Amino acid sequence: MLAHYLALAADIVVAAPTPDPAIPNPAPVAPDGLGELGNLFIGWMKWILIVGGVGGLLACGIMMTVGRRNRSSFAADGAAGIPWVLGGLTLGAVAALIVGAVM
Repeated sequence: MLAHYLALAADIVVAAPTPDPAIPNPAPVAPDGLGELGNLFIGWMKWILIVGGVGGLLACGIMMTVGRRNRSSFAADGAAGIPWVLGGLTLGAVAALIVGAVM
């Protein structure tokens, strides 16, 4: 039974379409004069990401410090925010790789 399913899976992989070389797929090119503006905008977005990440981690640390005494839910909320901040920073760091892989 397993061999039958493996054979079907192999047929599906073999039958997958390959890109037609006759279809043009040029590399992306910025319009005249917009390349520098695009790089400037992306640079601003990266700077905002860094400032937001530092601010978010500082806010999580402050919440954990303040919530240590008699406000344990406040400290728990600060600790729960750390993965979200790190996840956002990670996504921002690999954004260009993800877009490049999709395109």
